[in-house]
Order: sequence, then C-alpha cells, then structure tokens
Amino acid sequence: MRPSGRLLTWSAGLFTLLSAVVTVSAGIGPVWIPPATVGKVLLNALVVPTGVGLTGGTPQLVTESLFSYPVEDVQRQIVMQVRLPRILLGAVVGFSLAAAGTIMQGIFRNPMADPSIIGVSSGAAVGAVGFIVAPFAVPFGLGLRGAAFVGAIVAAFAVYLIATQNGETPVATLLLAGVAVQTFLGAVVSFLLLQAGESIRRALFWLMGHLKSATWFDVSTSLLLVAVPFVVLLVYTRDLNVMLLGEEDAQGLGIEVERTKRVLLAVSAVITAAGVAVAGIIGFVGLIVPHVMRLLVGPDHRILLPTAALAGASFLVATDTLARSGTAEVPVGIVTAALGAPFFLYLLRQREVHEL
Repeated sequence: MRPSGRLLTWSAGLFTLLSAVVTVSAGIGPVWIPPATVGKVLLNALVVPTGVGLTGGTPQLVTESLFSYPVEDVQRQIVMQVRLPRILLGAVVGFSLAAAGTIMQGIFRNPMADPSIIGVSSGAAVGAVGFIVAPFAVPFGLGLRGAAFVGAIVAAFAVYLIATQNGETPVATLLLAGVAVQTFLGAVVSFLLLQAGESIRRALFWLMGHLKSATWFDVSTSLLLVAVPFVVLLVYTRDLNVMLLGEEDAQGLGIEVERTKRVLLAVSAVITAAGVAVAGIIGFVGLIVPHVMRLLVGPDHRILLPTAALAGASFLVATDTLARSGTAEVPVGIVTAALGAPFFLYLLRQREVHEL
C-alpha cells in the first residue's frame, strides 16, 4: 500500500479510537452518563454559521445547531462545562508530547530520547515553581502557565546555544548539554521547594502533572500553540527520514542538516512547552507512544508522526480517566509513570533500544 494510503487508513482508525475514548471518558465520573447520551450532547454542540448579527452594536457570528437531541440540562452541563475541557486538554497535551517525542527520537537517532531531553520540562518546572513560591508579573495575565511556558522556551534555547559552536550543533553535544542543564535546573527546583513553605503542596501537585483545572481557554490556547507548529513538523518529515541515514549522508543527498535540526528543535520545544505549561510534568508519553506506533506503522516519519500524535492523545485521555476514576483522584503524571516505567525497562531488554 502507498504511504498516503497507509497514512489515511491509520489516521482514520486512530481518530475513531480517539473519538470513542473521549465519548466514554466524558461519561465517567461521580455522575455516570451513558455513552449514547454523551454522543447526543456532543452532536448537539455541532453548529454551522448562518449569518452575522449585531449584539450591543458589535457584529457577531450567528450559528445554528445541526442536531437537537433531547438531553437533560444537567447532563449537558456536566459534559460540556466540567468534563469536556479537561478531556480535550488531555488530548491536546498527549498529542503534543507524543509528536515532540517522535521528532526527538528521530533527531537524536536514539529510542530513549523524549521531549524533556533538551531541558524543556525542567525549564517549565523552574518557571512554574518559581511563580508559585514568589509570584511575579507575567504579561497578558497568563500567570503560572505563562511562567512555565517562558521557562521551557528559555531552557530549550539555552541548551541549543550551549551546544552550538561555529554554526554547527552536534547531536552528542546537544544531548550532553541537555543532561547538564536538566541537572542544574533540577537543583534550582529543589532549592525553590525548600523555600515554598505552605505553597509546597501546590508546587508538588504541579510537578506531578495534572489536568484538573482545565478550562476552555486552556484548550483553545494550547490547540493554537500546537496546531501550527505541528504542520511545520509534518513538512520536515521527509528530511527527518533522510537524516536517519546519518548527517553526512543526508548532507550529500541535499538536506540542509543544521537548518533542519534548528527548525525541528525549535518547533518541538514550542509544542512541548505548550503541553507542559498547562499540565505540568507528564512523563513517558513522549517515550512510550512513538515506540508503540513505530512497531505498528514502521519508521517512516511521514506516517509515524501523525499516527503517534493521535495515539498520544488517546493514551493521555485514557490514563487521565483512570487517574480520576478512583475514590481519590491522583495526578495523571503518576499513572503515566506507573505504566511507562515497566515499559521503559522492557525496552532496555529489547533490540529496539539499540536500533531506531
């Protein structure tokens, strides 16, 4: 089957899986809502523009619902205002982490690489914990999430600048610089936690990763920050395939290796920061999902990147549903780590650890 046909088939299947996971997840909680009812609520939410009207002198788009299934208002409120923002934010974060993990493993040609390898997660942690311990002004009222996003971006570019000499960024140097910066920032986070006082519970909760306080604003902002960069990553998937042959061979085949690495690193840092800033540190999504999908669809990044991203969305929605389904909710980062650590150890015993 041609790559485009395989991509279409796999994407359609994974999108169907994601839709099913979202529907089931939206029904699970203290108040059980049957999936059929959730489906009706979601269908009722589909609207089409029918014109433009004036509200208080301001032009606004007039819309009309495509469906009008009978649903209790309480159930509609629970699905649309309580559960769906959290579920969709989980889907966006899982999408971004899995996509970034796929790119990192391709750039480093190392199956153990994940989005945190260039210091993004550690930088976000410093920004978030620093804001919790000693709140400071963040432009546009973005608060803690803005601080985490800025910290992630600054850390990623610091690692890149440290590893770059004479216009070249060797992968090995980048990897070691990332490890060193992560270690340093880890020490900064530990120091900040010692100064946290009564705020330490909030800081630890953020560090464990959670989606509890998701809002529609978070969903729309994160979606915007992830969607555009993801399109850029898709454009570079062919170049990334060639780079798996080695940088010298890729250069000989006409790929501008250094420029491609810069673009991929920068864009991956942005979509990782977008996810970490709203959800905290959620480990192993960017490590596990690309491996699973690589085993299923193969190493062609034209297929692997979009399928891994869709699978990451389903994975994080499912694990977050598990995290909030017990008698006491636990941070989703604990659940992904509990599932990811055994898988990581499994990889250490397998050939895939040594060959991409």
